[in-house]
Amino acid sequence: MKVAIVGLPKSGKTTIFNALTRSKAGVTAYSSSLVPNIGVAKVPDPRLKALEDLFQPQKTVPAEISYVDIAALPRSASGARIEGELLNYLTTADTLLQVVRAFKDENLPHPEGSIDPRRDIANLDLELAFSDLAIIERRLDKLGSALKGAKTTERESYLKEQRLLHKVKSGLEDDIPLRQQDFTEEENKMLSPYQFLTAKPMLVIANIGEEQLPQAAAIEGEISSAYPRFPVIALCGKLEMELGELSEAESREFRESLGIAQPALDRVIALSYQLLGMISFFTTVSEELKAWTIPGGTTAPKAAGKVHTDMERGFIRAEVISYNDLQKCGSLAEGRKRGLLRIEGKNYIIQDGDIVTFLFNI
Repeated sequence: MKVAIVGLPKSGKTTIFNALTRSKAGVTAYSSSLVPNIGVAKVPDPRLKALEDLFQPQKTVPAEISYVDIAALPRSASGARIEGELLNYLTTADTLLQVVRAFKDENLPHPEGSIDPRRDIANLDLELAFSDLAIIERRLDKLGSALKGAKTTERESYLKEQRLLHKVKSGLEDDIPLRQQDFTEEENKMLSPYQFLTAKPMLVIANIGEEQLPQAAAIEGEISSAYPRFPVIALCGKLEMELGELSEAESREFRESLGIAQPALDRVIALSYQLLGMISFFTTVSEELKAWTIPGGTTAPKAAGKVHTDMERGFIRAEVISYNDLQKCGSLAEGRKRGLLRIEGKNYIIQDGDIVTFLFNI
């Protein structure tokens, strides 16, 4: 899973990035460089510890999420566009994580002159819409030229794409992002190659000050009431970054003293999984226990391909037991004896928490 962190300058994007990935990217000054900060976060999953105790593997590999902290987006009023490398970083992300500033700091004035998270969310959505509209305009121009000399067999395909893009364009001009527009399955398939930015799921982090921690839930509720389509988390990026530099025991003790239930990383990842409809399954091969992330609804052969492409090509069957069933019986051998370790074929849909052994032949 790849998450692009976006937001206005001085919103604390890089501080949040450091908190999530335990990185040490510089946060002292705003940089207009297009070179992103890239980091990886291990996905916390308590089931891994239980499986470790059961299987005693030599190596345990949790699932990972890649975070990309990119430069602040340009403002359309200046005539700048989201394009080139910046657009590539955004289009290749599975979801966008928008950091909006809710903290006050007289030594770090907000670019807009005041603190207003709802305004900042609206402004960023507008920038994303402008980017999508620019892509649509360019494609419509090309379609117009192509239709002039199109063969009969090509013409209907071009016209269908043209009608769809005009529909999308009309929605964007009415301030309706693609994620809120209704499309058929065929239309979604046609739009998929474009990787439109307003079609991407969005998670919002309200970056608050430490003194605002008691109001975190209220701040989340206020933003959510204005933007119910976005999951919202209010957290103190500066504090979370500092806690990430402590040992696990020290960090837990400090959180308890502040009344913080769980690390920011855990909350952000959990919401990211929900937003994208992602699940985890586990494999135990060659003394290695490993967690894998896949979209919900993935078939067994496709999940096998996540482990290795040869497994998907030569898929025969999968031996599957659910995490809960394995916990009840205590071992794979006992699971097989009780009929809880099942043989599944190509049409089986992998479930969250499945422990899977793939059988294949190439």
